[in-house]
Amino acid sequence: MKALEKPAVRLTADEFRLLRWGLGAVLSVLGSATVLYMEIEAPVLMALAFAAAVVTALRPTLPAHVPRLVHPLAFPVIVLLFAADLWRGGELLPAVVRLGLLLLIYRNISYRKRRDDLQVILLGLFLVIVAGVLTVSLTFAAHLLVYAAVALVFLLVITLGEAAEAAAPSEPPGEVPAWARAADWRALRRRLAAVADWRAVGLGAALFSGLVGLSALLFLAIPRFQFENSMFIERLVSRKARSGFAETIQLGQVSEIQLDSSVALSVDVTDQTRIPAIPYWRMLVLDDYAAGVFRQSPALRGQFRGERSAAVLPGTVSRDARPADVWTFYLEAGVSRYLPLIGPFGSLRFRETVAFRHAPGPSLVALRDEPVAMMAYRVEAPQQGALLPDPEFAARWAAREPGGSRGTPSYTRLSLRGPDREALRKAALEVTGGAVLSAPEFARRAGEWLRRRHAYSLSPSIPRGDVDPVVGWLVSDGAGHCELFAGSLVLLARSAGLPARVITGFRGGSWNAYSNNFTVRNSEAHAWAELFDEAAGGWRRVDALQPDSTEQAVGGSGPAAAVARVDRSWTARLDSLRVFWYRRIVSFDDRAQAEALRTVKDVARDSSRWLVDGLTRWVESARGWLTEPWDARRWGSGIGLAGLIALAAWMLRSGRWRWRSGSRRRPDPVRREAARWLEHLRRETRGDLNPWHIAADLERLRFGAPATWPDPARTFSEARRAVRTARRIRRTTPKA
Repeated sequence: MKALEKPAVRLTADEFRLLRWGLGAVLSVLGSATVLYMEIEAPVLMALAFAAAVVTALRPTLPAHVPRLVHPLAFPVIVLLFAADLWRGGELLPAVVRLGLLLLIYRNISYRKRRDDLQVILLGLFLVIVAGVLTVSLTFAAHLLVYAAVALVFLLVITLGEAAEAAAPSEPPGEVPAWARAADWRALRRRLAAVADWRAVGLGAALFSGLVGLSALLFLAIPRFQFENSMFIERLVSRKARSGFAETIQLGQVSEIQLDSSVALSVDVTDQTRIPAIPYWRMLVLDDYAAGVFRQSPALRGQFRGERSAAVLPGTVSRDARPADVWTFYLEAGVSRYLPLIGPFGSLRFRETVAFRHAPGPSLVALRDEPVAMMAYRVEAPQQGALLPDPEFAARWAAREPGGSRGTPSYTRLSLRGPDREALRKAALEVTGGAVLSAPEFARRAGEWLRRRHAYSLSPSIPRGDVDPVVGWLVSDGAGHCELFAGSLVLLARSAGLPARVITGFRGGSWNAYSNNFTVRNSEAHAWAELFDEAAGGWRRVDALQPDSTEQAVGGSGPAAAVARVDRSWTARLDSLRVFWYRRIVSFDDRAQAEALRTVKDVARDSSRWLVDGLTRWVESARGWLTEPWDARRWGSGIGLAGLIALAAWMLRSGRWRWRSGSRRRPDPVRREAARWLEHLRRETRGDLNPWHIAADLERLRFGAPATWPDPARTFSEARRAVRTARRIRRTTPKA
């Protein structure tokens, strides 16, 4: 027949193979891209997997040029590389992730069979799920949706093409397949547009969207089960804290964090006006210094109480003094195992049972391991201010020997050589003028003295030579970063006989106007000092880079300070999505579930009430209109309205209603006729259309593009004869 010379309605076996090859490459790219936010060291393998997928998709003939020896040696070599990686790194999960990337690379440089395509789907899904568990980020949600959609299409193509590929002749091994030689992605796109049933495509998209919506409803409705430690996967990978937030730091390591502008901490507060104008988020106390390195002394580490595993940590603030504030912290992964706190607290609650240690004196909380994913915790009754009470140290300081510091060596020690100690003494004498100063007065004078001699810079100029780095910078006039200012102030205070220590953490932040939370970025990493104020019985915060920081911290809060730090930028919009994900998905517990269900119930009740009220008003209005006296004007408007309704019904029934684009609402008459004869033939043959060749022509007329249609008149005539023949066969065939 002439119609047989036209393009086929269905894809050929080679077209199915090419489509499978391209979808496999897309899934490989999506799977390997998860390394970008998993923070696992595999950039080279990720780049190779990405390149292998893209290059072989554009040039499907390249895998045929891979030496044959590679294929039998591939899996033994991959297993050896995995074993070597595991032995070298000692961490299972990063080695498994890199193993998955190696397998994806190999699957894209060799021609795949059906089972190999299924392996690609599973490998990519494994990488996506691991990335989601380790990061609990919003990127994972979008990544999973896209991957699931592409994987479902891939499975559909594998299923539809199985019969066509089985009937096609197999390709001889070692040669370039015919589908790869004739690969043309533009031609395949045109073929897909010609043969696709867009109603089925729309229905599939609607079903997928409905499935996502149903999953969201189930997420809201099912009981909550708390899995500890991210389903134990976090135990298979370890991360190193940022260098500036570890127990030992060198000069410049805190300032290096300031080059990163990503979010480090998000905080939900009950009242934003209670946040100080310049909040200081304490993380680490460093009391020992030697040769440019700050660290925690053994005495300070001894203040941490024994490790415990619990979900609640009682604080040092008494119940009578507790305000009603509750702050929820969302600490991003990769910051530190030390939790940022604004000061003492009433209690600290975790989402799950975690292992931690608490030092009440310096008000520090350290987890056993650095979190591999976002860490959420709630602080009740947080206390803020420039003074941190420390009754234990105050008692030890008061009991010291006259003129000595026995029992408090870590906060007064000066591990300096003679010349450095003498230079520091002269500088301290310039600050004090020879007088014995209180801690607040010394802090004021020392801060002014440092700011007068030094400018701030992330690229400091430290004198070289046989001199202590901090002392050498202190007596010079070069610019310096926050660590130099804080360290210099601590050394000056100790030289003057005042206990002092360095604090690292964050200073500042902004209020996200879209998600209504406080955001702190890595670029706001900071170091400052704390001096012991004997008269107040606590440690007083001193920031040499912030004039009058004490007064601003105490009194600089309220509506004016809240308005001054509001952020309405596009970055804040993106950050608000992250906070919404943390609030409503990651931290979704029983209380949030009850709140969400209550909100849904209220919306449904309000909507139904609005609908009933609207219908009631409409009925009352219609009843009033009908009961009014009828005059000529009302009769005319009624007849006109009835005429418009009748005209619209006639246009719909006759097919004269058109879209703005000019297409008819009703199906094409040829397609309708083909559907009618297909139904007749299916009914007479009891659904078995395989022996009837006319069925293929009818399906072309029903579903195919007009360019692929056979002659409709001849096809319908043959269909009529086929239906009669089938009916006669059915009647003459005895029933079983």
